[in-house]
Amino acid sequence: MGKIRKYIRCPHCGFTNYTQSKYCIRCNLKIEMNYISIQKSFAFLITALVFYIPANIYPILQSNKLFESYTNTIISGIFELWNDGDYPIAVIVFLASVLIPILKFIILFYLNISVKSCKYLSLKKKLYKFIEISGPWSLLDVFVVFILAALIHFQYVSVIPQKAAVYFLLMVVFTILSSMSFDERLIGANCE
Repeated sequence: MGKIRKYIRCPHCGFTNYTQSKYCIRCNLKIEMNYISIQKSFAFLITALVFYIPANIYPILQSNKLFESYTNTIISGIFELWNDGDYPIAVIVFLASVLIPILKFIILFYLNISVKSCKYLSLKKKLYKFIEISGPWSLLDVFVVFILAALIHFQYVSVIPQKAAVYFLLMVVFTILSSMSFDERLIGANCE
């Protein structure tokens, strides 16, 4: 997989430059760091955290079999998969739905708070790369729920997504927006 390049628009002439550029290629004026991006990133991150709570409280999936109906939250679904002996699937759902979102929250909070600190610069850059790489994989759970709902519609069996799927989707979208609005050039910008 190729290296992902980000671009930034020059506020003076409007030319699109690589984010690593300190000076505009066209007008040769200095491209200032975007410190407002920290506030945007925090706002999106707090919104994502707010959506993460109902995503784990409300049912994400309802399955109907003959005359029985079951609803599962993310956590109860993990326990049910584990108890049924589906250990690999339970681990994948736990990683994608619980552990990785919590890690992303912690990492994004850490990056936003410590962006002006000159300590652990290489660690901060690696953490940001982890956030950047894991972004597209965040929608795995929502994708699985909607695929199940689309595929499993037999005569006596159905799977219906519940409102937690929408909250989880919103949480993922706002987490991605938080990481996208964070200006990675701010990591170590004051240390030169």
